[in-house]
Amino acid sequence: MSCHRRLDKSFKNVPVLPLNQDCRYVLFSDCHRGNGTHNDNFLKNQHLYFAALRYYYQKGYTYIELGDGDELWENRNMEQIKEIHSDSFWQLSRFYKENRLYMIYGNHDMVKKYAAFSKKKCETYYCSSSQKNEPLFPGIQFYSGIILKNDCTGQLLYLTHGHQASLLNSTLWPINRFLVRYFWKPLEQLGFLDPTSAAKNYTTKQRSERRLNAWAENRGRTLITGHTHRPMLPSESGSHYLNTGSCVHPRCITCIEVCGDKLTLVKWYMESKTGGILYVAREELAYTTKLFSVIR
Repeated sequence: MSCHRRLDKSFKNVPVLPLNQDCRYVLFSDCHRGNGTHNDNFLKNQHLYFAALRYYYQKGYTYIELGDGDELWENRNMEQIKEIHSDSFWQLSRFYKENRLYMIYGNHDMVKKYAAFSKKKCETYYCSSSQKNEPLFPGIQFYSGIILKNDCTGQLLYLTHGHQASLLNSTLWPINRFLVRYFWKPLEQLGFLDPTSAAKNYTTKQRSERRLNAWAENRGRTLITGHTHRPMLPSESGSHYLNTGSCVHPRCITCIEVCGDKLTLVKWYMESKTGGILYVAREELAYTTKLFSVIR
């Protein structure tokens, strides 16, 4: 199956959410929440992420995660991830209780597409104070994609993870998971980077981005993904591909805010006031109101 056919398939029978002036969405991707060890790339940015979640919750945003939320290739135990990052999961559960949370699976958390896994591992968490399982995301579903649709203008935003651009990260993902878990993870500790990773290999990154943009242009759609970890919000007319970036950048996390017809690429990072007081800052990096999707 070609990249274009895999992307087409990702948008079959997926949720279609309203896109109008009253809607507010925040799109995160590639959090890669881990188990708290030195391989947990999310750990250093968890405070930035938690501050961002509180901001978007208070501002009335709906949270949409575009895949690879949890690092389930390097880690087997979802319970450890929930325990280590309990603050983040608690905040996400607040969105979920108010029907303001939607999750897409990526290649590193592909197992979430199986109902048996999500029911067993994601619907509850173990509470140490009550010493029993408590509700976390009861009845949650993880999707291959989501579409935001404006019924008045016909504008459409297609959201997915982006791993469909690679055969090894989509159709052959169990093979790549095996390689990452038992081969590349140990070598990464010695300074070697996984050449199959779109996030770590520049050539692979560029190839994935070209394929994703080609699909969007060919279909006449605006496509927003993660996967490559490179934030992208082009404002030039004719560009159809956007990227949220990730939550594992060395010094910041990035996301895309969707407010009506305006899309804003945002960075969250540590800043200091006079006197050396540290705080979490929000910076708008770029924005666009040029959406190119049309109903077909």
